[in-house]
Amino acid sequence: MEVKGRDIVTESYRVVVDVDGKSVTALVPERLAAGFRVIGSRPSHQTAYVWIAANKEKIEAAIAKLAHGSARLKAPFDLITLVKEH
Repeated sequence: MEVKGRDIVTESYRVVVDVDGKSVTALVPERLAAGFRVIGSRPSHQTAYVWIAANKEKIEAAIAKLAHGSARLKAPFDLITLVKEH
């Protein structure tokens, strides 16, 4: 998984994961890294990157399920969305 930075508009981190030999881009909401502790709070970049690294396998699994057409993800990973490439 490669983190491509923060998407300001969606308040998410753009990540790229290899799924079946193809690069799949997804948005991981930054609020997941905040842990839902304070509504409206933003985690620091450091906190977000640490959280993403700690949850790498779960994030990759969620993105793979989405790429394969499964919409049945467990919270909080059900908030991850795929980016449609043009």
